[in-house]
Amino acid sequence: MDVLYGDVQVIWDVSIHVEEGTIVALVGANGAGKTTLLKTISGIIHAKRGEILFSGKSLTRLKPQEVVDIGISHVPEGRRLFSNLTVLENLKLGAYPSRARPLFAESLERAFSLFPVLKARKGQKAGSLSGGERQMLAIARAIMAHPDILMLDEPSLGLSPIFVKTIFELIYALNKQKVTILLVEQNIHQALKIAYQAYVLKTGKIAISGGGDELLADPEVQKAYIGERWSKR
Repeated sequence: MDVLYGDVQVIWDVSIHVEEGTIVALVGANGAGKTTLLKTISGIIHAKRGEILFSGKSLTRLKPQEVVDIGISHVPEGRRLFSNLTVLENLKLGAYPSRARPLFAESLERAFSLFPVLKARKGQKAGSLSGGERQMLAIARAIMAHPDILMLDEPSLGLSPIFVKTIFELIYALNKQKVTILLVEQNIHQALKIAYQAYVLKTGKIAISGGGDELLADPEVQKAYIGERWSKR
């Protein structure tokens, strides 16, 4: 797949496979094209060349709402919540797709089970939550759409170490509930620890790919992306 912003190409011949029931990590330096790839899958931008397939169906020219309707939810970097709405109102908006509406009560119970703090704050305005709580709400809103695939863009960005640990535990728990995860993450060590498969992007191209454990142990990956403090652990 090739992706351009105007006349500027940012993705070159990228091909990835996300197996059902797994966690796949997209990692690399800032500006490598990771966010662009998620935006292309979710229909925010369109590929210049190539095709995106989901269960045999082409997503290549679908609109974002159509992508959500067939079972792919995207939690963008920066959360993008409705700050003036309550936690519960944000969750209700997440269940707007037609596939999710009949399952609203079940999905809400699931969200509150995974994120008990949101149940306690369901009447609170989203803008008044802490950074970690807002990230939880963004993920909870996405799973209200009852997705088969959940795409997460930098879910730990800007969070305290305690909340980072919590977010990764929640991602792992969601995967155990049979949600397939496509994860873009700056915390490469943590991402590779939980990933079944991982792709390292460098300037819009796949530089290395392999199992999460395999890349975590790769000296080149350690040197370029993880750092000495992690490679010695």
